[in-house]
Parts: sequence; C-alpha cells; structure tokens
Amino acid sequence: MKVSLSWLNDYVTIEMGIDRLADELTMAGLEVETVSDRYAYLENVIVSRIDHIDPHPNADKLQLCILNAGDRSVNVVCGAPNVKTGMLVPLALPGSVLPDGSVLKESTIRGSASFGMICSEKELGFGTDAGGIMELDPSLTIGEKLAKALNLSDPVIEIDLTPNRPDCLSVIGIAREIAVIQKTKLKYPDFIISETGNEIKNFSSVTIDAPDLCPRYVARLLTDIKIKESPFWLQERLLSVGLRPINNIVDTTNFVLMETGQPLHAFDFDQLAQNKIIVRSARKGEIFTTLDNKERRLSKNMLMICDGEKPVAIGGVMGGLNSEIEDTTTRVLIESAYFNPMSIRKTSKKLGLNTEASHRFERGIDPDGTVSSINRAALLMAKLSEGKLVPGMIDEYPNKIPVKTISLSVNATNRLLGTVFKRNEIKNYLESIEFKVSKGDSESLRVTHPSFRVDITRPQDLMEEVARLSGYNNIPTTFPAMPAEAVTPLKPLETRNRIKQKMVGFGFSETITYSFIHPSACDHLRLNENDPRRKIVKILNPLTDDQAVMRTSLVPGLLETMHRNISRQEINIKLFEIGRIYFNTGNDNQPDESEILAGLWSGSRFPASWHQKGIDCDFFDLKGVVEELFSSLKMKDLEFTGLPDKSFTYTKPGFSSGIYSKGEYLGMMGEVHPGVLENFNLKQSAYIFELDMDKLQTLLPDIVQFNPVPIYPSVPRDITIIIDKNIESRTILKNVETAGEEWIEKLYIFDIYDGDPIPSGKRSISFRIIYRSTERTLEDEEVNRVHKIITTRLLKKFKADLPA
Repeated sequence: MKVSLSWLNDYVTIEMGIDRLADELTMAGLEVETVSDRYAYLENVIVSRIDHIDPHPNADKLQLCILNAGDRSVNVVCGAPNVKTGMLVPLALPGSVLPDGSVLKESTIRGSASFGMICSEKELGFGTDAGGIMELDPSLTIGEKLAKALNLSDPVIEIDLTPNRPDCLSVIGIAREIAVIQKTKLKYPDFIISETGNEIKNFSSVTIDAPDLCPRYVARLLTDIKIKESPFWLQERLLSVGLRPINNIVDTTNFVLMETGQPLHAFDFDQLAQNKIIVRSARKGEIFTTLDNKERRLSKNMLMICDGEKPVAIGGVMGGLNSEIEDTTTRVLIESAYFNPMSIRKTSKKLGLNTEASHRFERGIDPDGTVSSINRAALLMAKLSEGKLVPGMIDEYPNKIPVKTISLSVNATNRLLGTVFKRNEIKNYLESIEFKVSKGDSESLRVTHPSFRVDITRPQDLMEEVARLSGYNNIPTTFPAMPAEAVTPLKPLETRNRIKQKMVGFGFSETITYSFIHPSACDHLRLNENDPRRKIVKILNPLTDDQAVMRTSLVPGLLETMHRNISRQEINIKLFEIGRIYFNTGNDNQPDESEILAGLWSGSRFPASWHQKGIDCDFFDLKGVVEELFSSLKMKDLEFTGLPDKSFTYTKPGFSSGIYSKGEYLGMMGEVHPGVLENFNLKQSAYIFELDMDKLQTLLPDIVQFNPVPIYPSVPRDITIIIDKNIESRTILKNVETAGEEWIEKLYIFDIYDGDPIPSGKRSISFRIIYRSTERTLEDEEVNRVHKIITTRLLKKFKADLPA
C-alpha cells in the first residue's frame, strides 16, 4: 500500500518527521518497507535564465535559446510560444526522467544540437497547462535544483500489510493509525447528500440471485455527465500512489478506492440492456471479455454482474469491455458492493487477475462502507462532470452481516501479555480506534468492533490490539520460571540417544524415512498372507500413490535408501533407523504402534586401500555389530538361534537368525533374500537386523555393577571337537557356561573347519576357555582336571569326537 504524506495530511495533521513516523507505524504493526520522495525525478531539473534567443535556421516555429545554468551556458532548441529573454525557466538536463517515464537525452533537432529541455507545467507534473513553458519567480537562484528552489518534497510511504489488516488498504485507514499514534483527531471527508425521493427506482433495478456470493449491492445513477480530463488535484493524488489518470469518472472511482478502501465500478448506463443489474453465478464455460480486451473462460461459482441480457463485469475483479466508460457516455451507474472474500480470491487466482479491487475484496472490506463510499463518489462525479445526481439509491442487502460483541477479560489480557493494565486503560486504547466499549462484570469489558475491522473475531484479537496500541516495546520482558535442579531425561529417550551414538560409533549412518510407504511394500518383502505386518493402515488422502499406507516394517525404507545411494555410486552402505511401525486394529480404533531399531550393511567390510583388499561384508560382520551393541548397553545373555525358514520371508534361508535375551524374542537378522533384492531393483547383497525397542527397554539393567580388576593370572585352555553340522555352536558354548565351574571367566570360538579329513556331515569347532580365580593363582594340574571333565561332558552330550 502506497500513500503520500500530502494526501495523509488531508485527514490528519502529521506532527512528526518522516523517519519517526515510519518507525512508529512499523511498531504499530504496519511495516514500512520504503520511504521515497515523489519529486525525486526533479534531481536533474534546475532553475535557469534565458539569456539569448535566435531563430532556428531550418524551422519557422523553433528557436535556439542560450540559457544560463549558473556554472555554464546550455544550448536548447525550444518551440514554446511564450519564450522570452530574461525569464527564469525550469531546465531539464540530459538524464532527467520525466513523470511520463521518458528519459531525456542530448539530441539534434533540424540540424541544431539541443542539450536539454525547457519544460511546461504538464511536462513536470505540476499542472495541466501544456501551452507554453513554465515561468518561474525571478527571485529564484539560477543553477539551483528546482525541487529545492520551490521547496518541493512529498514523501511516499510504502507499507507491507499483513492479510488481516484490509482496513489499512486505504489512505483513511493509515491516517486513522497515525491519529492514534499521535493522539490527535482523525478528519473524515466532509460531504452530505441532501435529497428527497427515490427516483432511481424509476430508472433501474438490482436483483441478487447469488446472495451467498454478494451479500450487499448498492447503486447510484448520474445523468447529463461530460467525460473530460480530471482536474489537476485529482490527477496529482492518483499519480502520487502510482495510478494513471484516465478521465474524470474513472479517476473518481480510483480516488475513492484509495481514500476509503471501497472498490467502485462505473458502468455506461446506456450500454446496460434493460437498464438493470442482475448478480448471478457464472455458467460453466461461459466466455467474457474483460476491460484488458482478453477473453476469459469462466467456471461455475464465479460471480458475474449482468444486465438484462449479458454479463458486464466479473464481480469484484474486473469490468467488461462492453460497458466501459467512453467519451460519449452521458449516464453512469455506480456500483458499490460487498462480495464474499473467498469467492473473489478463488476467481482471481483461477483467472490470474490480481487487481486493486480483488486485492481488497479477497481480504474483506467494510460492509457498511458501501453506502458512504458511493455517496462520496457520486458527489465528486456530479461536480467534476457537471452532471445530475438522480435522487435515491438502490441498496440490496439480503444477507446482513451481523456485528459481533466480544467479552474481553482484563485478567486474561494481562496474563497473556505479561502486563498490568487496568480496565479503563484497555477501554481507552480500544476506543481510540473507534471500538465501542462498555463495562461487563467486575473484571471484563464488552467490545463491539467497527464494521471496517473484519479481522476482529475473538478475545485474542482484542488483546493483540491492546498490545499494539500500548506499544510492543513497552511490554516488559520476562523469562519463564525454570527449576534450578536438573531434570532426569526420560529413559526411552536416553536409551534411544545411547543407541544412536553407539551405531554411529560402529560406522553406521542414521537415516530417517517416511512413515508412509507404497501399498505393494508387503508384497515386495514376500510376506505371507497371514503375516501381522499385512495389517496396514490406509491413508485417506495420500500425498502420492507411493505413500498411501503406514509402514509395518522399517526394511522397505532402508532398502529404498540403499537403492538411492547405489544409484549415486555409493556402494558401501551402513545404515540404521529408529522409528515407529503401525498395525491396523480396525477402522474405528487407533493403530498399534511399536518402536523398532533396524540396521543394514552392504558392500565392503573395510574400504579398499593399498594395505588391504576390499572384502565383502557377511552375516557375521552384522552379528558382531549387534553383539557389540548389546555389550555396550551392559546386556548379557544374548543369544542367536536359527528359526524355521518359513519364519523369515525376506531373508535368505540358512542365513537368518532370531535374537534373544533372557529367553525374550527381541528381533531377527539375516541376509536379504535375492527375491526381495530383485523387487527393490538391487543387485548387491545386503544384511539387515531388526530389534524391538519396546522389549529392549524392559531388559536394560537399571544398575551396572563394577567388577574389580583381577590380580591373579589367567590360564587358557583350548578344546577342539568334531560334531554334527546341524548342531549350533551356541548350544555347545551354553553347555560350558552352565556347567557350574566357577573358574571359567570367558570362552569363545576361534576356529571352525569342515572338509578333508573331517567326515562328511561333520565339522570341527575349536574354542578357548579362560580360567581364573579371584582368590589365588591356579595350578596347571587342577585346571587340567576341570578342563578334562568339561571335554568328556561335551563328547558325551553331543556325541562328538576328538580329532585324530
């Protein structure tokens, strides 16, 4: 919104400098973007004196003038009839930008060089006289800039308004805010229509067929008008805010629009079939030519202003070419209406038409301002066009817009703002912007907002007004009360962060994928028909078809991320994600949720370098990661055990394992099935694990016990036995751990072998037992005795053999 200081002074006397005014408006919620001077274009126009005049050698109506510009002489070719020696005139030098946008350059006119232009009033934007050059006061200083010599300065303020303040899309609206800031009085335009009767109804009528889209429509009629150029004061007002003058009728509608914020439209009354107005919705596919001479294809629910036969305007957006004001127009029907803001916004967006009118209508105008604005415009038109105002007006108002009274609590206002305002203070603030305020109960006010404040709908809006009017800078700064003692973080959050840190330490990168996945994800994972993970939750309005259901597994997201990385030449991939999965429990119930930790490893075990070749990772690499994760969380009794092949549909048979702790099933790990890799367009093997975070939480130890550093030496012993291939090595280790031998500190497998000379169906397994006593140094004999007992028990228990 642009407004000049000179125009604002018509409604409020500005008592402060422009810089302070800009700051005060910004702090009142009207952000001033720029301040510029209307007369900045006069920078290269100076006061000069004509010292000598010679006839032009090649043109009878032109003269060669030599002007004194103060520090130099300037030759100018001039054709003005009133030019004479000794007169002071405005001289525009090369580079000057005139009000019409033209840029002055050095030129040659009929063979004579001209280094500037002597200007008329109209050329400088000072008036309408174009018949001769402008004669200046002889007391002015030669060579001085014209703007300074004539004391010309009119700052123009450009304000970036928020959409909720349509009341400030007018000069009066901004003047009202300035009056409040200065604590001065606002001066409204003084106009009164004294008339009797309602003769307009003998000439025209208005019918509203779409009252939801047009709650109010007001019309007035003028006859015997003369279309002519607007007076200079009116042109000057429009030019000050960037509008182009057209003629006295159109300029008046634009002037009242900018003054009051009420868009108006003037129809050539004689172009309206049957001299009546019908307000209706557009018909689908209807074609209409707007004032910019473009055909518009309309759609249903667009609002149209029609005469007795045809559309003549798109309501609230733009008029039609078939009813525009022309030089021959003698009768004008003025429209002032209130249109549904949402309807205008949709129409404007769909047609790509953003006009001064639509900009205001779509934000909401003053529904009661339609009458005062049309009266203001009618009187101005009658005066400027020498026309006659037909008595009366048509005011169709089928859907009256109610005025709302809001109860405002003083205590709630102070609590929200952090202030200590008294009830009378709040009352005075609101009354200063024309709100009607009365006292309610002991600590409240009853507030009725003026019709031009369409943004006020609830108590919080009134509280914002109080804060704005009192000054945001005056609200005391406070800090929230915070306890001094530290708050213990929630255990799930702490565990989640610990796991993330550990996984990053293992070289994995965290990924965060969408909770929405493709409906075919379950099929891509080869899940059985009765698998609980097929109980998917469907999204009612998905963003895309690829995100139409809630995920029941994190694996699809990891595999898609793997594919995305490989497509960008990142083939060594270590990813993990902690996220929730969702299971459908019925249409009327919330889904069940579980938090899952999932990891994926694909590519090399270590990056290839000069001292080691790239070796592909395998099942045991990922198993080691899971083991180290549990170890870092101080969780013991971790077990990996094989499960039936049918238990794992998206991992490879024979390369899958269940993960247990203290007999509780926590998850699984394994190599991704080749069929699943193919479904996700992957050709590189991958290994995954999934752990139930909710179950993991319950098994985490609350207290970690410290074991003292041993002071006695350990004694290692090895055992190698040949067992059946189907026997899991875990069961052998568990048998040793549960043997009850107190000296066993640690045991682990260090070699597994199958092949010659081991018989078919058998394999050799070697593991080491570390013996240690916390009380004394062990003797070899006693360690050998215990070791022999363990060996004998293993041979018997698992029908094993010793190597030959």
